[in-house]
Amino acid sequence: MSRGGGNGVLALVACGLLCGCDDMSDQPKPGPYSGDVVRPAGVVAFGEAPDPVPPLTPALLRRGQERFHIYCTPCHSELGDGNGMIVQRGFPSPPSYHIDRLRAAPPRHFVDVITNGYGVMYSFAYRVAPADRWAIAAYIKALQRSQHARPEEIPPDQRQALR
Repeated sequence: MSRGGGNGVLALVACGLLCGCDDMSDQPKPGPYSGDVVRPAGVVAFGEAPDPVPPLTPALLRRGQERFHIYCTPCHSELGDGNGMIVQRGFPSPPSYHIDRLRAAPPRHFVDVITNGYGVMYSFAYRVAPADRWAIAAYIKALQRSQHARPEEIPPDQRQALR
């Protein structure tokens, strides 16, 4: 067997491989602004609507209260007045949830603050799941309402239980 025959086979195989390759730059692929891009769960593209607001239920409020006590009370206190244990030890006081500006804020504001942080508060996005952020926001709104309820807003059959 001659040496030239082995080189011919190798050249033939190489030629077959090269001819079988397509131009890879001509493949179908999503562009940066096409709608075909796959995003991780919880990521919202610019301009898209964020996670829908969950319905307000007793279970959502209970979950929100539980998560609020875990993540929020060290600074904000159980009443949401901004006088938590960390503040009593010298950390800057966060604003009270009961000031007019925050009482007028929609639940989305609190979800955004939990997600992104605000002022000296850092982001809790990696600690608090998106569904729990909504639960905490619902609990904050209930807490605000509880501290500013007027007697005429309480159903008559429940007013007796308060006395």
